Amino acid sequence: MKSGDYRNDARYIWQSPDWPALRYDLPALSGPLSEVSRAQGLLLGRMADVGLALRDRATLSAVTDDVLKTSEIEGEQLDVDAVRSSVARRLGVDIGALAPTDRHVEGVVDMVLDATANCQLPLSAGRLFGWHAALFPTGFGSLTRIRVGAWRNDAAGAMQVVSGSVQRQRVHFEAPPAQRLDEEMRCFLDWANAPTGEAAVIKAGLAHLWVVTLHPFDDGNGRIARAVGDLFLARGDGSPQRFYSLSSQIQRERKGYYEVLERTQRGNLDVTAWLAWFINTLQRAVDSAHHTLDAVLRKSTFWQRWAQTSLNERQVAMLNRVLDGFEGRLTSGQWAKLTRCSSDTALRDIQHLVSLGALRKTEDGGRSTAYEVVTGGPA
Repeated sequence: MKSGDYRNDARYIWQSPDWPALRYDLPALSGPLSEVSRAQGLLLGRMADVGLALRDRATLSAVTDDVLKTSEIEGEQLDVDAVRSSVARRLGVDIGALAPTDRHVEGVVDMVLDATANCQLPLSAGRLFGWHAALFPTGFGSLTRIRVGAWRNDAAGAMQVVSGSVQRQRVHFEAPPAQRLDEEMRCFLDWANAPTGEAAVIKAGLAHLWVVTLHPFDDGNGRIARAVGDLFLARGDGSPQRFYSLSSQIQRERKGYYEVLERTQRGNLDVTAWLAWFINTLQRAVDSAHHTLDAVLRKSTFWQRWAQTSLNERQVAMLNRVLDGFEGRLTSGQWAKLTRCSSDTALRDIQHLVSLGALRKTEDGGRSTAYEVVTGGPA
């Protein structure tokens, strides 16, 4: 699969004379592959036992995390409520009041869901262009106008991944020249759509690395590479529903992600180390999904217990927020701020829930009293 002209003094993996003939030591990966396959099977089996409604809730949680974290890896913070509402609308999950739509959020959600819900559809340049256009609906990346829905053209110079100030920039990676992208992406898409025989996890890891190495767009390459990887993982799972978020785990381990990526892109065509990192990170993502399912089950049990109790809209909204993973201390001040009510009203709401046994004071010893949801059975 040799293409283009290459220098003999290769600095980057794509400059190797044998690129893109990536190779790896399968026996060295067989143990981690077996472990992650077993973990995926256990999770899918557990999901099959909980019923459709709870599976939808788990999918809502996983996809919301995926959308938030795949953007956060690139330093972009999306609004949690806007993302959750956008995902809920598409999945048909009732979460009560929905946040206003945000076309940038909608675009990221569209890409993530298309990659997984439509995982059996072939990859094509047009499909990738559609994802890219969805990511950048205004035609701007940060404050700079970019080419949208098209391969980059390097009009501003070589595509480089850099860090540091302008005076002390460090170049971590330089992508192939733009004039080679038609041929390079054609080669990738031929491989992506062919039955090449790799395990789905291996193909996902190779696809992720390949796309982020070609860096075919002016911006959004990391997000698109992760979506491509998720597509192959969804094919391997045999389910369009997502119960775990690899992007969330990568975000938690992003320092290691960038380090192994740079070593691989500056190395030879043996990508065993990259695949080992990818598989082990996926393992931790699947393990984390069990905690997400536990939270979904706790929330379901909680509302079964309190279904017949009269609560106001503020109380329902805040209880759901905490059950969905509210970060920080739940105080009356936070309650008042988030529900836009007075401090006295917030305190009355909380005291009512404490008297019912739905909330209790924490023992964290902070300067202001904090509360937590009681998710156990009846007292």
